Amino acid sequence: MLVLPMYVALGAPSVALPAIGRALAVPFGATAWILAAWSLTSALAMPVAGRLIARWSPFQVLVVGVVTLAAGSVLAGAGPTLAVVIAGRLIGGAGAGATVIAVFAAATALPGRERIRALGIVAAAGATASGCGTLLGGAVTTWLGWRAVLAIPVLALPLLLAALPSRHALARNGGGERPDPTGRFDVVGAAVLSVLAGSVITVLQAHSVGLPVVVTLVVAAAGALAAGALWWRVRRTPDGFVPRRVITARGFLPAGLIGGTVFAGYYGVLFLAPSLIEQATDGGALEAGVLLVPAAACSVLAGRLVGTLTGRFTGWQVSAGLAAVTVTGVLVVAVFSGPVPVIVGTALTVCGFAGAQAVLVGLATDLVATSDRDTAQSLLNFMNALGGGIGPATVAGLSGIASVPVALAVLAALPLAGLVVSLTRRPGA
Repeated sequence: MLVLPMYVALGAPSVALPAIGRALAVPFGATAWILAAWSLTSALAMPVAGRLIARWSPFQVLVVGVVTLAAGSVLAGAGPTLAVVIAGRLIGGAGAGATVIAVFAAATALPGRERIRALGIVAAAGATASGCGTLLGGAVTTWLGWRAVLAIPVLALPLLLAALPSRHALARNGGGERPDPTGRFDVVGAAVLSVLAGSVITVLQAHSVGLPVVVTLVVAAAGALAAGALWWRVRRTPDGFVPRRVITARGFLPAGLIGGTVFAGYYGVLFLAPSLIEQATDGGALEAGVLLVPAAACSVLAGRLVGTLTGRFTGWQVSAGLAAVTVTGVLVVAVFSGPVPVIVGTALTVCGFAGAQAVLVGLATDLVATSDRDTAQSLLNFMNALGGGIGPATVAGLSGIASVPVALAVLAALPLAGLVVSLTRRPGA
């Protein structure tokens, strides 16, 4: 229940973006920051929350996450300018990232098949919420306006009451990491990772937001320096914010790359799908949301199939199939015109998104020691969520430079790279 507001906050605003652009008098491409900002800080908050769980408890992290999520959403909904709206989305996204990591901490504490089943339920809930968020976003935009859409995640506050009966179970450390309240938090490692992620998203969207060339080059240089600093930090501080033993575990980085590229394909399509349907049908946000409901429903099927497939195939084989499905979905939207291809293509990317999240998070926790499970799943979710920000940023960054089919073809190259990695860089079964 608690992941629903987080993922609704990704799907619902995608329908409202045209209305937001008109209301705030900004180009449509610039509104991609509303999705990318949420994904960016969600990604950055995940490894932070993973390390905090070892100091506090999943329930404490959950409460902080939900309160931050709600506060940021209020600010975004009341923002008079795009900059304030984005600031609210950055704050809310950070709370969302902490919330989902606390939920995953409880799921990854389960053994074997039960863990995969629980992760599948959470992934299906997330994909359904983000997909059905288009319907909710369309209805709220039509009847209450776009500001109400951005404030929807405030509903997480009353939903937090549903977690109270489970607070004792959530107070236990699910991943097995020993609490270390006296250990120093690696601020430098967290900072360089944040700069690296932020610079990637900013450079990709530089054209769509009209960023000057000089500023773009400075941001790119900062990202390059941050990448070098992160490499140096991991070597110098192996137990720091990005533990060396986790990211060098065989298969961990390939799993993160696969997940990030699949998420990029899904969120890139989700960014464009409502506007493409509105153009094809001459309808509004509500009509686009209704037409995308069947695509969202596919997430339930994907979540249920994950447990069955992982019983018959290896996690790497399943992830390869999910990446292939995502590539196909993006290309369907790119090649064919009309509302039906958009719905079919979105449905395929929904299946890839829902399945990959469950399979890869479960797989990553098996690649590391039990004491590193919380850290591993938070870092993997960071890479997934960062991919979710890169997808819309890539498509928006190409707006005005290339046609929509070309932009989607470039987007398809990302999950295609994930497919290649899943076939060539996986460890043994």
